[in-house]
Amino acid sequence: MHIENIYGKVRGEYQKPEVHSHYIRMSGALRSEIRFAGFGGQGIISAGKITGRAAAIYDGKEVVLMQSYGPEARGGACNADLVVADSPIGYPRINLPNLVVIMSQEAYDKYGHTIKPKGTLIIDEDLVEISGKPPVESVYTIPATRIADGLGKRIVANVVMLGALTAITGIVAKEAMLEAILSSVPPKTKDLNGSAFTAGYERGKGVKSAAT
Repeated sequence: MHIENIYGKVRGEYQKPEVHSHYIRMSGALRSEIRFAGFGGQGIISAGKITGRAAAIYDGKEVVLMQSYGPEARGGACNADLVVADSPIGYPRINLPNLVVIMSQEAYDKYGHTIKPKGTLIIDEDLVEISGKPPVESVYTIPATRIADGLGKRIVANVVMLGALTAITGIVAKEAMLEAILSSVPPKTKDLNGSAFTAGYERGKGVKSAAT
């Protein structure tokens, strides 16, 4: 387990949070707990770091990231837990995430039901199958890997997911997420990653609109 404070502050005090949809209100402050999960090689940790960068540097929020790898860096299970708040973070660990993004079946089996009752679950529809009743009402399916394949590079599936996450939840501003992505990738891949984000954002807008 690795804990990283991304451009934020952590306070020593902690009070039990009051829960709301995409946010948790704690001592008058807004707090969101986000979990990215999948397998090594999908860019799960990168997705967490980019989201943290978007929130902290470009959206002015406080952020703490915790990341965990399985026994193998590539192919093993991994997850990134992110706390985003509009004031210094008193408790850096996730209690129960209100936003969960899952990109593998193994990750769903492990984390799919570990979510707040009124939370939001976003899955890669080609890699995750939900059997039985979904854990929450707000479930969005995004063909992130298929979209990335269509762009010529499966490795940008995580960026597709970041676009969808931004459109569906508004957890950070669109411009903040895009800027964080482009500042985090090699210069020669900026066009590809920009296209991946846009494709994911448009798909996210579409599924959100269809659900309302």
